[in-house]
Amino acid sequence: MLDGWFLWFIVFWVFVLGGLFAIGGYFMFRKFLKVLPKDDGKSMLDWEEYYVNESLHLWGDQAKALLNELVTPVPDLFRPVAKQKIAGKVAKIALEEHAKSIENDHIIRGYIQATPKRDHKFLRKKLKSMEIDMTPYEHLF
Repeated sequence: MLDGWFLWFIVFWVFVLGGLFAIGGYFMFRKFLKVLPKDDGKSMLDWEEYYVNESLHLWGDQAKALLNELVTPVPDLFRPVAKQKIAGKVAKIALEEHAKSIENDHIIRGYIQATPKRDHKFLRKKLKSMEIDMTPYEHLF
């Protein structure tokens, strides 16, 4: 029979492992939903990749450097995903406006739109630290 501290140890680990599996499953399910095709036959990830590939010739060294600087607060593990998402939004904005190159304005607008609302306080902090005036972009927050 199990009794005493060992029983409580087993019960504790059952809840810990159940919680960890639930958290991992939640994030895997979110990623799975992004890969599912929408009504047009392409997934969100397909569209991001499409916009980035269509705009590769528009990205200059200064634009790439600004994008890299903006994603520095993101943990290293998630930085490539965040960079891809922001670059896709920036590229979409630039292509819709028929821009000849990607400018700082496109990057900042794409950065704001691609960032989840819950992270906007960190976004504002980063833009302030870079001394970027947020007044023209307040309507996007």
